[in-house]
Amino acid sequence: MKLKNIIIVLALATAFTSCEEQLDLAPLSAVGDNGFYTSADEVEGAVIAIYDGLQTLPLREFALTEMRSDNAKSKSREGDWAQFEANTVAPTNQAVGQYWAANYNVIFRANVVLENLDSVSVDADRKQFEGEAKFARALAHFNLVRAFGDVPIIDQVIIQTDEDYFDRDAAASVLAFIDADLASAASLLPESNEFGRATSGAANGLLGKVRLTAGDHAGAASVLAPLVNGSTYSLMSDYSDVFYQEGNNEILFAIPYVNDDVNESQDFSYEMTAFGVRAGLNYLTDDFKNSMSPDDTLRAPVIVSSNNANETGKYLTTSADVRRCGNDWIVLRHADVLLMYAEALMGTSTQTADANAIAAYNAVRKRAGQSEVTGGDALTKEALADERRFELAFENHRLYDLIRFGNATSVLAAHAAATGNAFEPTDLLLPIPQAEINISAGKLTQNPGY
Repeated sequence: MKLKNIIIVLALATAFTSCEEQLDLAPLSAVGDNGFYTSADEVEGAVIAIYDGLQTLPLREFALTEMRSDNAKSKSREGDWAQFEANTVAPTNQAVGQYWAANYNVIFRANVVLENLDSVSVDADRKQFEGEAKFARALAHFNLVRAFGDVPIIDQVIIQTDEDYFDRDAAASVLAFIDADLASAASLLPESNEFGRATSGAANGLLGKVRLTAGDHAGAASVLAPLVNGSTYSLMSDYSDVFYQEGNNEILFAIPYVNDDVNESQDFSYEMTAFGVRAGLNYLTDDFKNSMSPDDTLRAPVIVSSNNANETGKYLTTSADVRRCGNDWIVLRHADVLLMYAEALMGTSTQTADANAIAAYNAVRKRAGQSEVTGGDALTKEALADERRFELAFENHRLYDLIRFGNATSVLAAHAAATGNAFEPTDLLLPIPQAEINISAGKLTQNPGY
């Protein structure tokens, strides 16, 4: 759906679906916004609509991230999907257009909440709703700026005549806006919440990643340190339990789904783990399989499916309908935080002997049964990047890790050459969807190389 259409349609009638997992929510009828948001319950309904919107984000995000890295490829190398691994993504690519629209949909819903907080009389509720809306708005803007570079900042509900909002804002300005939203959200949100709803820990964890992306290593370390040293989150003892004991203590934020539910299920699990029958997206590359240590025996059975060595085992479904899967999507977990903390303490150096950085790195390595940095040795940036690649494999981090570590061009150019594809530095950003450029009457400009 085009950005303008999202604004018009959702402003006139917003339909909310129920969520049957731990967010036990009753559906709300479509109501014109001029007769809505007069009570705290109605505003909370709008908050829940944000989470409903978030459920659309992971559906094909893997294609825009993992399949553009050296981790994943498609089975058939056909159609729009082949464009991601071949670095030939077109401005008309449907998955790209849908991702743009889905993220701005979430932003719209968040702004609706923020503009109706006066209807909430209980201070604690008002703070929580504001924090949840700012967290979601920040997450969606972060998805967009990393994928597309300069993008419009939408900080209020807009209509089709608000043309000033159609211009692209510089990526640095977008990151600063996200930083402010997350800092505010962290101060407003509770430490604990229903699973699937934002918390102060989730806001600070995401803020750490935003600051690393912006090159603010000291700022990232300051917000990540309490998460590393606190007791709210911890590594699961068994790597498999991270994905198959949902709602566990390692997760800072996840997007929940429900098996066999027409509204609350997802099909990315099917696309990744269809036992090689019909689907075939996010297949493991030879480079990934060959790079994984043969000693990584604790993680390997989860990362690589026992049903098909070309597929990941992180999202094997137990649903009766293979296209209505209930595997949750983990946005942020403690292992990611530990490795980000090590990265923040390393800063711009190529290695570090910092004891806290090494301890954070070693915690992840120990859980995986891998060798640790000991005896006064330094932790290198290369080792940290490799650990992130395998610990967080097929969780949509690899491409952005390469970009953040500064070696995306060299790694992806070499991978492209080895697989018979071409690569240019401009391929690190996706094209602005052509439909959005058309709607904006040219105020949105295309990225270089497209």
